[in-house]
Amino acid sequence: MSARVGGLPAYAIFAATLAAAGLPIYIHAPKYFVDEYGVSLAALGVILFGLRLLDVVQDPLLGWLSRRLGAWRRGSVAFAGAVMALAMVGLFAVEPPIAPAAWFAITLALLFSAFSYLTITFYAQGVQKAGTMRGRDGHVRLATWRESGALLGVSMAAVLPVALVSLTDAPFAVFAVIFAISVGFAVLAMRGEWRAGGVVEGVGFRPILGDPLARRLLLIALLNATPVAVTSTLFLFFVESRLGAVGWEGPLLLLFFLAAAASAPVWGKIAGLVGAKRALLAGMALAVVSFGFAAFLGTGDTVAFSGICIASGAALGADMTLLPAIFARRMSEIAPEAAEGFGLWSFVTKFTLAFAAVTLLPLLEVSGFEPGTTATASKEALTTLTLMYAVLPCVLKLVAMALLARTPIEHVYAGAAMQET
Repeated sequence: MSARVGGLPAYAIFAATLAAAGLPIYIHAPKYFVDEYGVSLAALGVILFGLRLLDVVQDPLLGWLSRRLGAWRRGSVAFAGAVMALAMVGLFAVEPPIAPAAWFAITLALLFSAFSYLTITFYAQGVQKAGTMRGRDGHVRLATWRESGALLGVSMAAVLPVALVSLTDAPFAVFAVIFAISVGFAVLAMRGEWRAGGVVEGVGFRPILGDPLARRLLLIALLNATPVAVTSTLFLFFVESRLGAVGWEGPLLLLFFLAAAASAPVWGKIAGLVGAKRALLAGMALAVVSFGFAAFLGTGDTVAFSGICIASGAALGADMTLLPAIFARRMSEIAPEAAEGFGLWSFVTKFTLAFAAVTLLPLLEVSGFEPGTTATASKEALTTLTLMYAVLPCVLKLVAMALLARTPIEHVYAGAAMQET
């Protein structure tokens, strides 16, 4: 395949590469620095939380910067891509020239700052792209390609370092080099898609925060993303201590992401038939049902939990495909050149991860829960873990569903456009 891909496949390639720098790094990087350099888990936890808070603060500012650099969008993307690739290589393939904990913090800060800028710019560009597409609604079509690519990227990045263990003595270094190459390919594939429209004056956050519907969608995104943050934070603990399925964490996680990736095109087709809002409500209902069943699982119920991973992964496919498409549609109407909208969107989703980490883990500790225990864990601790992992997400999803159902938007297909009622 030529590096000059263009069109919707280029959006899938770019999204896959971005996703490979996201959540999987939180899975692999801490363990790598513990095993290789003896950095304590407590120190890594503090660093990761601090970096997540940095993300939360800087994302709206990066949205402003992305808009200001509109005339130089292609060059700024190439620069941020180079920073992200070099940071990944520094994280996994370079012996720390300073204290390992400090090197961990510096390389991750660079990686996620570049990642955030690229994500915000990428989603803002998607609004312009969707507005030029013919046929059924461009926002859902583009989101289907983009989020399918992102989910495949997450899946590959989650398992590739583990798969490389049998092939090389330095699996994470090889992973970092492969990632750096993929960044270069993704930047080249998208180079014809960036539209340099010049600096847009006087936009900022005002048209977004001043729009009742945009505010409502951001609130729905906050409520809807929090269950994913909760389950992401507690997934490994639930599999290890509640199910007693030590060693199955990786396969179950891969099953979850693959189900999400496979379902994304299906949700796009469903949205084409019944509208994005109704399709999203169906996906959210599927999440409630799947995690409701998880509340009744116990030690040895790994096969049943595999089914839940498939169902909840399919529900995530709806979340990642349809809700961003609905928000992008609104941005195209009120602030088509304002990347700040996607800075706020990124702010909302990342805030949920920071909130989950800083609240749930201390509550688990207070309950007497100790990682790595199964049979010896107290009944109260395991009950607390189950309530947090399975019941709390259901409650949050139900609130998000109620809010979405009352939001006066119905996205239906009428020719090439979705009409709002």
